[in-house]
Amino acid sequence: MSASTESLTLVEPWPLRAAWLVANAVQLAFTLLWTAGCITLALLVRVITRGPRVPLRMASWLWAPGLLGGAGARVDVRGVEDVDWSKPCVLVATHESVIDICALFRAVPVPLRFMLKQEMTRVPFVGWYAKAMGMCFIERDGNRASMVKSLRAAGEIVKAGHVLCIFPEGTRATNGRVGEFKAGAFQVAIGAGVPVVPVAMTGAGAILPAYSFRVRPGTIRLRIGTPMHAEGTGSEAREQLATRARDAVLALMAQD
Repeated sequence: MSASTESLTLVEPWPLRAAWLVANAVQLAFTLLWTAGCITLALLVRVITRGPRVPLRMASWLWAPGLLGGAGARVDVRGVEDVDWSKPCVLVATHESVIDICALFRAVPVPLRFMLKQEMTRVPFVGWYAKAMGMCFIERDGNRASMVKSLRAAGEIVKAGHVLCIFPEGTRATNGRVGEFKAGAFQVAIGAGVPVVPVAMTGAGAILPAYSFRVRPGTIRLRIGTPMHAEGTGSEAREQLATRARDAVLALMAQD
């Protein structure tokens, strides 16, 4: 739980907390039913259209707005105009909450794919949707061979002309700080010869903290930075790109 969320918990009187418990129970039921319904519809559309483009965009104009609206979350987006979305790229985004994914779907104006944890494949509906839409998966504690295989699969997605989002911190932040960026995301971009686009998101953790379902209305500030290319192809270039991207994210956050 972030410091801001913990502080909010302490100042809420018990009648308000009780009311929020009821409201959050209703929101949880809505989230599960809405997600299952939207995914079922998207999978049907996937079969009819014989491709993932339309069902991926359905996440932007149907699924994500429904969940954001149900949570009382508003998305304040800046920087979309600085990216040529007709070309493939790798988004490297900060990650505070699962609702970040809704915000990204809503903000990016083209079909968006994610690199997800391997265990997501075992989640009903979500795993089915992710696999059907061509997402890629990575084992956080996997061996080197499985890591290389996952990064290669991610590279193929980008080489095919798609936009891929990776959370380079490797996990959701719970303290409001931006962790170190792992190099794998940047190897994907370098290997595919595409730019990295830094994305800073703040506020999501206060709306829906990591590892809990305690929902409060609020604003997610999503800032998209200028695309950047690696200077070279080796491990040093990869590390430099990771550092530059993290610095760019911090600068975007400092603008608010």
